[in-house]
Amino acid sequence: MKKDRVWLETKVFTIVLVGAFINAIAMNLFLIPANVYASGFTGMAQLLANIITEYTPLTLSTGILLLVLNIPVIIIGWVKVGKSFTVYSFISVLLTSLFLELIPVIHLSPDILLNAVFGGVIAAVGVGITLKYGASTGGMDIIAMILSRMKDRPVGTYFFIMNAVIIITAGMLYGWEKALYTLVTLYASTRVIDAIHTRHEKLTAMIVTKKTDELRKAIHSKMVRGITTVPAKGAYTNENKEMMIIVITRYELFELERIIKEVDPHAFTNIVQTTGIFGFFRKD
Repeated sequence: MKKDRVWLETKVFTIVLVGAFINAIAMNLFLIPANVYASGFTGMAQLLANIITEYTPLTLSTGILLLVLNIPVIIIGWVKVGKSFTVYSFISVLLTSLFLELIPVIHLSPDILLNAVFGGVIAAVGVGITLKYGASTGGMDIIAMILSRMKDRPVGTYFFIMNAVIIITAGMLYGWEKALYTLVTLYASTRVIDAIHTRHEKLTAMIVTKKTDELRKAIHSKMVRGITTVPAKGAYTNENKEMMIIVITRYELFELERIIKEVDPHAFTNIVQTTGIFGFFRKD
């Protein structure tokens, strides 16, 4: 079991490393040279770097600002969100900042539309695979989680507000054409992340299994989530089974998948979007 845990931690770290490298490639080869902005804290760091360079005698890179912006968020996330998730998020931010400093900024194409689309898609691949393996790229992910728990509003609301600030500020300072191309980047990123992982805040897992008790104990040992069981029978095999229904956040999807594979690799699991919940749902 310990060996499996070490292998899992190594796998997640490797994915976070690759995701950070991909993010830095998208920034330094496509978005930064074209002055098209990414979403969330990365875009905010990019925008602040341009403003500081042009309007003050100081020069701060996007990588350094990304790390500085994330430090207070990581501290709050450690307390409010969870240690494992926050540690991997900080590692992701740290590696992204490092790669942004090491990879040279190269203008591959003069076509701003190509830079906007490819930059958005490549960055989304980095974010998507990081989310898929139970971590995040820090910044807005952690803030949105904390605020949604306090206000019980969809995390998409906070992503929208942050990105709106970036787009409007970029439009006012550098022209609305760049702001519109930033919208293209955000749209491409969202579509790719949706395809790789999910942007839905809550998900419902329906697990058909013959190992209900073992699976229930394993899930409750890792998550504080209610589970509803419903009798089920295989139409082809005529075997008696049970269907477990559990509502989770998108950040718990990787952990749930890992538990199911360990306890009952033959279980059938259906993950569906949950648009609303009436009744108690633990947000802590």
